[in-house]
Amino acid sequence: MAKSYYVTTPIYYVNDKPHIGHSYTTVLADILTRFHALFGEDSYFLTGTDEHGQKVEKAAAKRNMSPLEHCNETVVRFQELWKKLGIKNSDFIRTTEERHMKIVRMILQDLYDRGLIYKAEYTGHYCVPCERYFTEKDLLEGGLCPDCHRPTNELVESNYFFKMGQYRDWLVDYIKSHPGFIQPEFRANETLGFLRKELGDLCISRPKSRLSWGIELPFDKDYVCYVWFDALINYISAIGYGSDQAKFEKWWSMAHHIVGKDILTTHTVYWPTMLHAIGLPMPQSIFAHGWWMSGSEKMSKSLGNVVNPMDMIDVFGVDAFRYCLMAEMVLGQDASFTEESFVKRYNSDLANDLGNMLSRAVKLTIKNFDGRIPEPGEYEDVDKELMTLVQAAPAALRTAVENMRLDRGVDEVMNVVRAANRYMEKTAPWTLAKQGNTARLGTVLYTAAETMRVVSGLLLPVMPEKMKELRMTLGLSEADAVCGDYEKLSSWGVLTPGTAVKDITALFPRIVPKEEEKAEPPKAEKKAETRPEAKKTETVAVGGDSVVTIDEFFRSQLKTAKVLEAEKVEGADKLLKLKIEVGSEQRTLVAGIAKAYTPEQVVGRTIVIVANLKPAKIRGIESQGMLLAAKSGDTLRLIAVDGGDFPSGCSVG
Repeated sequence: MAKSYYVTTPIYYVNDKPHIGHSYTTVLADILTRFHALFGEDSYFLTGTDEHGQKVEKAAAKRNMSPLEHCNETVVRFQELWKKLGIKNSDFIRTTEERHMKIVRMILQDLYDRGLIYKAEYTGHYCVPCERYFTEKDLLEGGLCPDCHRPTNELVESNYFFKMGQYRDWLVDYIKSHPGFIQPEFRANETLGFLRKELGDLCISRPKSRLSWGIELPFDKDYVCYVWFDALINYISAIGYGSDQAKFEKWWSMAHHIVGKDILTTHTVYWPTMLHAIGLPMPQSIFAHGWWMSGSEKMSKSLGNVVNPMDMIDVFGVDAFRYCLMAEMVLGQDASFTEESFVKRYNSDLANDLGNMLSRAVKLTIKNFDGRIPEPGEYEDVDKELMTLVQAAPAALRTAVENMRLDRGVDEVMNVVRAANRYMEKTAPWTLAKQGNTARLGTVLYTAAETMRVVSGLLLPVMPEKMKELRMTLGLSEADAVCGDYEKLSSWGVLTPGTAVKDITALFPRIVPKEEEKAEPPKAEKKAETRPEAKKTETVAVGGDSVVTIDEFFRSQLKTAKVLEAEKVEGADKLLKLKIEVGSEQRTLVAGIAKAYTPEQVVGRTIVIVANLKPAKIRGIESQGMLLAAKSGDTLRLIAVDGGDFPSGCSVG
């Protein structure tokens, strides 16, 4: 029986336009679903909209229409964007649907009948934007909401409460005994920190005199259900709880929630206690990702710094937008968005690396083998080295996906693409063609084509349309082009020699960065280029009798590089594996600095590297360059650039 995988996004409020945060969460869930399907798992993906509550009621009143009319109109924004983004959700639930409201009423009545919901007078502070109550001790100075920092309203009214507080000890024990339940681990610690305080009961109603737009309580027609209690139930109402037990048991047993960190408490405190009270098992995991930042600020409508996904799609294309979202954010951490960073990523990874590799392989095949996949001959060591990398990539990607490290998984695949480009430089097929060495040329081009077949299959969940196009260029049928069979991706020699390839224009046309557009003078004003005068060779003393010429010195290209990630190399006390940014390029570098620096101490630093050093394998990891450090006895210090904002990729010397 195939393993099942059920993933959900939060359901989104319909009183606002979808922005890059909504898009990221939904694209992430879509890609996770596609990856698990690629791994042979039966996968189900739920998203939808949250359509009750005070914000929706107020937004509808401003537009002189009923709340449902407002919802029916605004929900289309999300549905149209998901379609444009290539989202293939299994279901889209709206909390105004009867199938959902029926289950909410059923659960409310059951909890009330069992004495887990009671009525009491409440005195406290209410935040309208967050639709949450807060006690006096929760508020910031001046009575401000601790979440959105806006003023709250003091209220005294009778309401219904869910006995959430009695489950505090159980929840603490559950989180501690199930380390993968809340991810990343530091989010679990945040929740445990929240639970150190006394856990109060949860107000689950609003009087109709103040708010009429909601699901009426089945035991009191003068009240409607609190929007968060209503909304969370979508995760089970959509998959058959209370209506289709077989369907529900199949999917709920493998449920995974993807949420933003701003709704951590509702999903890791409210929701588990609700499920426990209902008598249901917990989901497999709740993963809270970070925010997209604009500079140092969270993207926010009130700050006017929200990015419109539609605009980004028009610039990059759908698949490139999906790719950049996944590659730019380390899951669980915040990521800073700039259009410049997206252009750099697009040009480096997609236009230069992936697009260039495909173009080389296909055009040489068309020119030298009448447009047909050549028969490979005997593989040489350089071919086997690339083949080993290619065959290791599927397992590495799967491990990264299952550990919620999509950025690392994508980078593992792109490392294969970079290695393939270096392979083309080493084997020089254009030279083999000129020499008439057809047998060797055939082996090189077959190796290149097989590499592209595997790479494109592994990236299908991220860029389904572009990778389909790439795979059909290699001669795969349309059915095979859209299906990345994991077993075939883990095998070598699947492409059939003699299969016709197709010519292709640039898969990812390069985007000219804005700074290059500004720097380009009008054509009429361009002057004829003049050859610079030859520089006089000088001699530089470097201590003792050793001297080098200035020309010899500059054979080493010293450049600035920013450390993006760092981790210890398994089994090596002195080595750190670094992921660095050198201008628009990303590289892997292995450095013997682990006894002087922890991984956390080097991430974010701008260091100096020898950029044109021949790549070397260290502990099985290809190191593409060497960092510079000063050493005195056992003391070691990195050569770093003064000023944290200094760009990477700049020449040094």
